[in-house]
Amino acid sequence: MPVDSFALLLRRLRKEAGRSQEQQADAINAVSGRITVTRREISRYEKSENIPTNHTLEHIAVACSVPFETLQREAKAARARRSQARRRTEQDLEAMKRRTVLEAAVVGVSTATAEPWGRLAAALRRGSRIDDSTASALIDRASDLHVQELNLSPRHLQDKVESHLDAITAALPRAGRHERALTIAAGETAALAGWVAWDLGENAKANAYYKVTSECAASAGHPPLRALALTYASYGAHAPLDKLRYLLQAAQDVRGRGNAAAAAWMHGRYAEEAAQVGDDTRALQALERAQFAYDFADHTSEQAWVRFVTPYRMDSLALSVYGQLRRSELITTADDALARLGDDLPDGGVVVLGDLALALLRGGDVDQGIDVSRQFTAAAQAKTTTMGKERARAIAASLPGNEEDLAHHVRQLAA
Repeated sequence: MPVDSFALLLRRLRKEAGRSQEQQADAINAVSGRITVTRREISRYEKSENIPTNHTLEHIAVACSVPFETLQREAKAARARRSQARRRTEQDLEAMKRRTVLEAAVVGVSTATAEPWGRLAAALRRGSRIDDSTASALIDRASDLHVQELNLSPRHLQDKVESHLDAITAALPRAGRHERALTIAAGETAALAGWVAWDLGENAKANAYYKVTSECAASAGHPPLRALALTYASYGAHAPLDKLRYLLQAAQDVRGRGNAAAAAWMHGRYAEEAAQVGDDTRALQALERAQFAYDFADHTSEQAWVRFVTPYRMDSLALSVYGQLRRSELITTADDALARLGDDLPDGGVVVLGDLALALLRGGDVDQGIDVSRQFTAAAQAKTTTMGKERARAIAASLPGNEEDLAHHVRQLAA
């Protein structure tokens, strides 16, 4: 992705001050009086991966001795350019889908009466050949669906995912030298299908998809794919010990290069579940491992299924842990999370608002928790995505009795 002129401006200001990225983070944190950014965040700013919030821009302006209004104006223009580029990308993707995915479908979609996960399991036992362009189209489409998860409603996403799973399954018997890559893509698609099914309350279907995802992982010799299935499955497991066991195995499956964002997510999830059972020590240790791993992560260039592991999502995990454990770090983390979200809610921001509201309600800051719950309700109504329903159910159960009207509106989101 080309580096935006605003990112170049931030880089120039840092270099003119004679600072490294780590020193720049220290200077900004000295102005704010607390740790609001890290070296990794400075790097993201200078690569156009993130745009600082107005709250952070105020601190950068002081640290670099430039007018805040100048940085605010340039940041606003950068956000507008990003939104315009995103719209163009979406239009290009839609055009690509029409050209390639429909063409890929001519490989032949199975007319068998079995469910999609059953057809995929059968396809893993056969082999033949398809051409390079068809294989590439199917693999790219599988990746794109994971990106679309941030913007589509569960039901709309389910239709797209299961349709693509049929196309990629029909291609597998003729995969030839593309067999491993297509098997991994099939597993990633099946895992996403399971995740959406769980979000829609179709638990048996979800478990069937996760099982066949693990079969794909074994067939392709690709442990991170099993880690994906286990982490998704951890949300729906009933026994707390099963959740922790799944997540421990998942974290082991993503050890090594190229998996830092996945490791951050899986350690963060382990921290959430350990906090749920009141294991403070393991929860805080796992959260520290998650935050350390994320400092080396790049969620935009690793596997497509970690695109949602943004700095906002990491805030979400920390909020969940601190809220359940009633830690003093909750208030500072909540303030920083709200500042990072800013006025223009980013992709995945609905989930972060949900985690923030739930953490505040559980952590004892009920008034702010109610206020953020209202923000979450408005955002979720405007943009229904996966995990929104699960958050809504938990928030409704945590609201005080005198907020029955708000609880009613939140429960409607989970219906």
